[in-house]
Amino acid sequence: MIRYALQCERTHTFEAWFGSSDDYDAQAKAGRVECPFCASCQISKQIMAPAVRTSAAPPETAPRDMMLEAASAIRNKIETDFDYVGDTFAREARAIHEGESEKRSIYGEATPAEVRAMQADGVPCAPLPVALSPRRRSETH
Repeated sequence: MIRYALQCERTHTFEAWFGSSDDYDAQAKAGRVECPFCASCQISKQIMAPAVRTSAAPPETAPRDMMLEAASAIRNKIETDFDYVGDTFAREARAIHEGESEKRSIYGEATPAEVRAMQADGVPCAPLPVALSPRRRSETH
């Protein structure tokens, strides 16, 4: 796993984990790396100091494993307990926010432009944590 400090075109800064630098490059090229604040896919890597080990101790994996397990648990909870509304997410979230639809927890897909518009209008929304396939989970341990 590799952690990158990233920045979007609107200068929001955030960090993200990738299986390798090639994984980051492939996801960025496919437009799958997006800012958690504004959903922009115009992302660049920032300068980061590398973690340098001065002893022969094995790298600590507990924080990474805890992060992956927490992200997986959050995603599973949402997929189990929330209503999936597909690509009508932005329209349904706005209707719930404005009291035009019953209040309930939903998830689905939205374009970056839809996310920006919802955020500008105060409609609460957030990206789901990335789902790791069983193969990827076993590679992280």
